[in-house]
Amino acid sequence: MESENWVVQNLTNALDIWNEKLAEIWQILTQSPETFRGGGIWKTVVGIHGALQAVGYALLVLFFVVGVVKTCGSFSEVKRPEHAVKLFVRFAIAKGVIAHGMELIIALYRIVQGIVSTIMETAGLGRTKKTVLPEEIVESVENCGFFESIPLWAVTLIGGLFITVLSFVMIMSVYGRFFRLYLYTAVAPVPLSSFAGEPTQNIGKSFLKSYAAVCLEGVVIVLACVLFSEYASSPPAVDKDAAAVTMVWGYIGELIFNMLVLVGAVKMADRVVREMMGL
Repeated sequence: MESENWVVQNLTNALDIWNEKLAEIWQILTQSPETFRGGGIWKTVVGIHGALQAVGYALLVLFFVVGVVKTCGSFSEVKRPEHAVKLFVRFAIAKGVIAHGMELIIALYRIVQGIVSTIMETAGLGRTKKTVLPEEIVESVENCGFFESIPLWAVTLIGGLFITVLSFVMIMSVYGRFFRLYLYTAVAPVPLSSFAGEPTQNIGKSFLKSYAAVCLEGVVIVLACVLFSEYASSPPAVDKDAAAVTMVWGYIGELIFNMLVLVGAVKMADRVVREMMGL
């Protein structure tokens, strides 16, 4: 039965928002771009990717010519069989990368999704565990009189506001990572065309490394969520002999601290991945 106490309801509503956003993150991390939001966004991304392939082929020729000019001292070097074969192979590989860039990007994403699935199976989790208000706090707050509840109102207002803000900051970071995957996929033909020229191939390498880093951010985020879920199963200790205000303040303080750790880990996932990959 739900409590009719305003203080309890305020804290419960804030925790419900947090649990809802955490469950939404869990769903996003286990979802493919093709099925996200019914697949409508993915269809648009695929259409843009296909349209930019024509631009990629045009840049392919340009980067190839630039590469020939910068790597060959004279036209006579191009006539040498080993140079001609090398240039032809490079051009063919670059053209194949542009033509099958979508398959390459999806393959990278599925590899990372396999890592995420392995982590979830190893942790034995199919979903995140909910954070709930301990019964000791509920009973202590309900037993408070009107004047005793006044400081509790201030504490729960501040605590509930912090929890709600942290929930939206965290979900925005996860959505930002997902939309970056769409952006990389849409413009992929342009940077991939740089593989046609030896002087410009670093652009394509940096693009693939950056895309892989964005994919791996999901691994860091799911690890952070798994650790927080384990924490949620063993909430902060509550001193039953303390006053209600002290009890609520201590619980909210420790809870917000742990939430800050999770939100910080989610927001810094890109930095952690780039440090691991040396980007």
